[in-house]
Amino acid sequence: MSTRWYPIYQRGNPQLRVFLPNFWMKLVRPKPKQLPNVVQFHCSMEMTKFDIKNYLEKIYNIPIVDVRTNIKMGKFRKDYGKGYIVKDDDIKCAYIVLPKDMTFKYPDLFEGLKKEDEDSMKSLDEAKKSFNDYLERNKERTDVPSWFSI
Repeated sequence: MSTRWYPIYQRGNPQLRVFLPNFWMKLVRPKPKQLPNVVQFHCSMEMTKFDIKNYLEKIYNIPIVDVRTNIKMGKFRKDYGKGYIVKDDDIKCAYIVLPKDMTFKYPDLFEGLKKEDEDSMKSLDEAKKSFNDYLERNKERTDVPSWFSI
């Protein structure tokens, strides 16, 4: 099943035509902790358990023991602009069970940012300290309005 437009076949040299499905999968970190060999994905509604298993085994070479799916109903909410009731899209969740000897560790995407945050906090503290020193030095000046001091 695909809705992509492919070039029309023309006579002459053979053309490489690859037909790709409109399937997608997104790795998500589950809210309640899972076993180390269970991985959660959000996937397209058209995918079946068999499609999910083949997708991961053939493309990523991941051995899979079991696939469980469920469909989470989207939330109903009130639209802020007009006041209409709007329903969010439903989400299909797939729980992939890996063999017992395999474990999956979610990547830490913000590992490098922690170090940068510490450096930025140090520079922020230094800026605050120098500003307070400036205010203390200029507290007695009469040419500066009183509303300027903090």
